Amino acid sequence: MAYNVITPYCLLKLMERSPRKVSSTLSYLAVVFFVMGASIHLVGDSVNHRLVHSGYQLHLSVADNPIMKELKPSTLVHSFELLYFYDEHLGHLMWYIPFFFVLILYFAGSFVSDESIKKHPSMTRLTPQDWLLVIFSATYYWYLVTEGQIFPLFLVSYAIMLLVIAARRQHNLFPDANARFLIYTFGVTLTLVIIWIVFLWNNHDMRRKYPGLLYVPEPWSFYSSCCMSNYH
Repeated sequence: MAYNVITPYCLLKLMERSPRKVSSTLSYLAVVFFVMGASIHLVGDSVNHRLVHSGYQLHLSVADNPIMKELKPSTLVHSFELLYFYDEHLGHLMWYIPFFFVLILYFAGSFVSDESIKKHPSMTRLTPQDWLLVIFSATYYWYLVTEGQIFPLFLVSYAIMLLVIAARRQHNLFPDANARFLIYTFGVTLTLVIIWIVFLWNNHDMRRKYPGLLYVPEPWSFYSSCCMSNYH
């Protein structure tokens, strides 16, 4: 409950940093979609955790799980596939689209003029402690991107941030320490995701669950696969 209350409040406070005043309607819609997405995800996760205790294997698709093949009638599998869609796709998009939207607004509002930087150079500097936080923050975002299966959304958000930097430079505006922290965090996150993909590039179990061109395995699926391999 505390998470659902505190996080929307933080989103609203971040939107106040936008260079243009965001309408209250847009702010409320962002919070509503965020809470709805988080709620769908929490409900789906609570069901999935119960399924895991019953033998559900996270590294397999819903239809490929042994306990699903034993369901009677067999059409019940479609219900669990729908639950998986709500949890891992719809819920995540409703959760993370407002989240990254607010981050972009915050980022766009964290620019200062060239004159201000000359007067106060510390406005754009990151301390050693800040760089340490960048590593921790990037690791957290790596987990969000991979476990949340939102790599395309993350890439679009990162590209928008880079475009904002290019547009602001034309007006002699440059990222302050807060904006630099975010853009560096996203850069390190992208590096970690690429390393993760390369590390699991030839993993048969992950390739089976995540087919297609966009291949970003979930950490819990990989962990489940390793546990099952050690068990057998």
